Amino acid sequence: MKWPWAKTEKRDADPSWAALVNHGAVSASGQFVDARSVESVSTAFSAVNLIAGTVASLPLHVYRRLDNGDRERASEHPLASILGARPNSVQTAFELREMMTAQCLLHGNAFAEIRTDAAGTVAELRPIHPRDVTVVRLANGRHRYDVSTDGRVRSLLAEEVLHLRDRSDDGLVGRSRVQASRETLGGALALQAHGNRSFANSARLSGVLQTSGILTAEQVKRLGESWRAQYAGADNVGKTAILEGGLSFSPLSMSNEDAQWLQAQQFSVEEVARLFNVPPVLLGDLRHANFSNSVEMMRHFVTVTLRPWLTRWEQALERSLLGPIARGRYYVEHSAEGLLRGDAVNRADFYAKGISAGWLLPSEARRLENLPTIEGLDNAAD
Repeated sequence: MKWPWAKTEKRDADPSWAALVNHGAVSASGQFVDARSVESVSTAFSAVNLIAGTVASLPLHVYRRLDNGDRERASEHPLASILGARPNSVQTAFELREMMTAQCLLHGNAFAEIRTDAAGTVAELRPIHPRDVTVVRLANGRHRYDVSTDGRVRSLLAEEVLHLRDRSDDGLVGRSRVQASRETLGGALALQAHGNRSFANSARLSGVLQTSGILTAEQVKRLGESWRAQYAGADNVGKTAILEGGLSFSPLSMSNEDAQWLQAQQFSVEEVARLFNVPPVLLGDLRHANFSNSVEMMRHFVTVTLRPWLTRWEQALERSLLGPIARGRYYVEHSAEGLLRGDAVNRADFYAKGISAGWLLPSEARRLENLPTIEGLDNAAD
C-alpha cells in the first residue's frame, strides 16, 4: 500500500559526491591518525567513553504538550519503547545511543536506518557505520544516503535515515574532530610510541659502542645483534654489560626526565581533554581536584560538555522520527537532573526551599529521589 501523501523521488538521477569521511592520514609527527588509532590513546578513549556512556545512560522520554502549557509523559507513544528500551532486535537503547554518540565524536557523523511498519510507524533503528555512508546532494536541493554493504550500494532517502552530526561547515555532514585535530592527536600518539620504544629498550635511550680499532661491516652487524639480544628489552633490565676488546659504551641522548617526557605526556592529556571539551579531572588528571570543587566540576561537565550533545540528539530525533504535525504536539527530552543533584545536604536544602516557597511539592521531591509515592502527602503539607 502506498500512502497518498508519500513523496516519490528518483534515487539515481544525480551524481554523488563523497562526504567528509575520516579515512585517516599521516600527521607531521609521522603517526597515522584515524578514529581507531586515536582510541589507542587512553585519554581519548576515556573522553569518548565518558561522553557517549553518560549521554546513553540518561533517561530519554517522549512528552506531550498540553493545552494549558504543561506537559505529560507520553509513555504510550510508539517512540517511547524505541528510545527507551529496544530500538532494534540486537541492541538495547543504551547500546545504540552509546555507539552513535561515539561514532559522531570520532567520525563527525552517525547514521541509523529508520524502518517503519505498514502504518508508517517507526519500528526499528538500524545503525550504519559512517565509513559505509556517502551523502549525496541532489539537484533539487534535497539529499540522499548511499550505503555500501558487501560491495553493493543501496540508496536511502533523507526521511529513511537518522543522521546525528557534529559541527558542520555545509549543514549536511559533520566535521570529524579527529580529522580537524590530526596534528595534536598525532603528537599524543608519537609520545606514546616514544615511551613504548624506551621501555622496549630497557627504559634506556640509545648510545654507541666505541673502540679504537677498526671493525668490518660483518663485525659491526654481529656486535649490534649480540648487544641487543643480551641487553635490550624489559626482561634484560639490570643486567651487567661485559665489554671486551677495548669496547666502551657512551649514551647519546638525554633521559626521559631530562627531555621532560612526563610533562609532555601531561600536556597531551590536557590537549585531548580540550579537543573533546571534557574537564581533565574527569579523565584522571587529579592535580586540580578536591572535594570542594567536585560538584562544580560535574555541573560544568553537564552544562558545557553534555548539554550540546543532549540537544543534538533531541533535535535530530524530532527531525527524523516525528512528522510536522506530531512535532507540534510531541517532543523528546533527556532527564539530566540526577547529574546535578549534588550531595545529600545540598539536595535537602534545595527541596526544603522549593517546598516552602510553593513551587515544589513534597511528592515531586520524592519522585526526584526515586522514592515511592505516599498517598496524601501533598495535602498533609498544606
